[in-house]
Parts: sequence; C-alpha cells; structure tokens
Amino acid sequence: MFAEIKGLNEECGVFAIWGHKDAAHLTYYGLHSLQHRGQEGAGIVVTDGEQLKVHKGLGLVNDVFSPNDFSALSGHGAIGHVRYATAGGGGFANVQPLLFRSQTGSLAIAHNGNLVNANSMKHQLEGQGSIFQSTSDTEVVAHLIKRSGFNKLEDQLRNSLEMLKGAYALAVLNEKQLMVALDPNGLRPLSIGRLGDAYVVASETCAFDLIGATYEREVEPGELIIIDDEGLRSTRFSGSATRAICSMEYVYFARPDSNVDEINVHTARKSLGKQLAIEAPVEADVVTGVPDSSISAAIGYAEQTGIPYELGMIKNRYVGRTFIQPSQELREQGVKMKLSAVRGVVEGKRVVMIDDSIVRGTTSRRIVNMLRDAGAKEVHVRISSPPIKNPCFYGIDTSNSGELIAANHSLEEMREMMGADSLEFLSTEGLKKGIGRSDTTSNCGQCLACFTGEYPTEIYPDTLHPYAKV
Repeated sequence: MFAEIKGLNEECGVFAIWGHKDAAHLTYYGLHSLQHRGQEGAGIVVTDGEQLKVHKGLGLVNDVFSPNDFSALSGHGAIGHVRYATAGGGGFANVQPLLFRSQTGSLAIAHNGNLVNANSMKHQLEGQGSIFQSTSDTEVVAHLIKRSGFNKLEDQLRNSLEMLKGAYALAVLNEKQLMVALDPNGLRPLSIGRLGDAYVVASETCAFDLIGATYEREVEPGELIIIDDEGLRSTRFSGSATRAICSMEYVYFARPDSNVDEINVHTARKSLGKQLAIEAPVEADVVTGVPDSSISAAIGYAEQTGIPYELGMIKNRYVGRTFIQPSQELREQGVKMKLSAVRGVVEGKRVVMIDDSIVRGTTSRRIVNMLRDAGAKEVHVRISSPPIKNPCFYGIDTSNSGELIAANHSLEEMREMMGADSLEFLSTEGLKKGIGRSDTTSNCGQCLACFTGEYPTEIYPDTLHPYAKV
C-alpha cells in the first residue's frame, strides 16, 4: 500500500513487549511488520527496570534505526510506534513513543487512534497551567496522568482513560510496568500474544508471526491490562459499550495475513469481492485488482463470476514515498512509476478493475486512463466498500467531507469523472455480510461512520484539530 496512490492513510501502529532480554530488537522487527500503518516516523522506548531509554526519528523503520543504536537500548520491556501524521501534523516532536520524565519517574506512551475531545481537554489543561511540547493529542494522556492525584500509575491511567473520548489503543511504559488499554468502543485493533515467558502486544497479529509469538487473545474494549514481572492482570476502566471496530481495517488498512478480532483479513476481503460480484456483476473478459490491498477482493470477484483473474497491474516496489511531483504532468508520471498496466493482459479486453475504496477519485481516474492507454477496450470499476461520504475523526486522514468525492457527486458524475464505462460500490449491508462478524448488533460490531454518518461516539465541535490535514 502506498500513500500517494491510495490517498487514504491511518495514524499508526503500536507494538509492545515485556519479559524478554532482546526487547528492543524484537520491537524493531515488530515495527517492520507494522510499517504499512505509518511511514513518517518510528520510535522505541526500552526499560531495564531502572530507567527508560529512547531512540526515534523521522522516516521508515530502516531509516530510523541502525545496528549501533541497539547497544544503548538494553532492557526487558519496550514499546514501539510507527506513525502516519493526521491529528497534530508531522514533525519530530510528534514522533512516538512520547517520553516524559519527572521526579517521580519516567513515562512513555504510544497511541493508535484519535481523541475527539483532545482540543477541549488541551484548553482545560492549559488553563490549569499545562504546557504542551507537541501538537499530538497523545500528550493529553500524559498531562491527565500527572494531574490525576493518585499515587499508582495504574490508578492514574484508569482515571485518565475515563476522561478520554474517541479511538485509542494505548501502550504505556514506565520503569517497572507495561500497561495497554483499548477505548470502550474498540475502534482500533489490539492483540496480546506470548513469546515463551514474554508478553507481546501489537496492533496486528502479523507482528506475532514475524517474531515467532503465539496469539493469545484480543484486548477487550474498555479493558486495561497491567503487565509486570509478576505476570498479567486485567481490569476495566469502562463499562460495556457497543463494539465498533473500524471497518476499513478489513477493507484496506490491515495486512492480509493479519487476523483482526479473530477474522482473517484476506478471507474477509475475498468475501467482500464475492459479495460485490453478487451485487454488481458485469460482462467482461478479465478481472484485475489494484495492488496490494484490492487483490484479495479481485480474486473473490473473479471466483464468484467465473471471469478469469489476471495480474493486470504491477506495483513498482522500489519507488520512494518522497518522489517530487511539482506539476500535474509529473504527478501523472508519478502514478505510472508506481503502477504499470500489463498490456499483454488488458489489451483488447473488457476489464473489471477492483479497488477497495475511493476517497478523492483522482487516483482512480489515473488508473482507468492507464488501463485504456494499455489497450483496454472497456474499464468497469467495482469498489469493495460503500461510498465514503463522511469524514473520519478517529485517526484516518479524511477529516473534511469537502475532499470526499462521494460526498459531493452522484454515482454517474463520479463515473464520468473517472472515465469508466461503469462504476458500482458494495452496499453497507453487503459490507457487513462480507466481513462476516458474528456480532448481532445493527452495526455488526463495526464502525460504519464514513459510510453512514452514524458515529459511535459524541463528536465535539472542535474535533477537527487546527493542525489536521484537510
């Protein structure tokens, strides 16, 4: 997945481990497996039982860490983070984990998600004398912890979590403990695993596979887990709420080899493709998917229709994310550098192009044009999710409905803008059926807000952060 092509990005990925002598190295590998969740910064904080040590920087995990860095990161507990900047914007100050030092001990925080009441909390805290060092909403958590009035970190954190609204999968580390928590709606994924006697926590289970850890269970919504040398304890900071895990984790964000809330992502995407074929069939010669996240859905669509699946587009994996695009002409060329149509597959053919989502529509138009330039006789666009008509305030960079093509144009207008012969989206009911969650609630335990406009939490008037990308 690549940000310039897809135009849809999530905030970050979190990894944590406790009870392993190579905690920093394993966190490094865990962050590698979560690199798709954020490419703008990475960091690791380690504890040796006496002090916290940090190394972080801007760029990819490989760019931030070198072999020499790990000699200063000895310890048995660690948290790590990969970041994509949404709320708070970019810059080194916002690279996580955020590390705070005080006379009573140090504290590090890694956060996946977005707090919808962050701005109101910042105004309140600043009125009480707090001074913020970053524009990240994650820093709010640290200030709430220090102002809680409790002595134990567990009580401080629980009290702070009760005041937070929105999406958060948190990992908090001090010298003696690792704590993890998930918001009451479970908007973001977070899992627990074991590696020998060590405990591992990650945004996606693919991180467990890479380091040889075994999946244990999901962190439950509203659950606070405390891990230290005595083992793991579970408590709750919130009562039950309607589960609302982000549907886009299944559609786009998570890696196909991950299980999100015990549902395999590849299997879910393939099922979405089959459901899409039932709802929006078309006569064609070949089915192809936009690499990488749409390939599973394309396979499902092909299997359901009987139309052959072919590799009609190739992704160039050696083009950097910072390719300079100073003009529209060069932007078009940038897309061609990242994606290439396979002329031998699409030339003279009626092509079904499967994509997982459409945000702004510009990329879809370029891909349709690319397939036509390669000789495709017809291009039929099928999207394995419903139209994204509403902004996300929970950590995805679509916080302004003005940039969403489906919020401002009809289906026919979108088809004309893309230059496609036909365009169809999966229905919301088809999405719920395709993912196949057993949850019996009306939303099937998923957040559908970007499709339906029904948000699982209160949305505050100042939710749109002044530094957010719009």
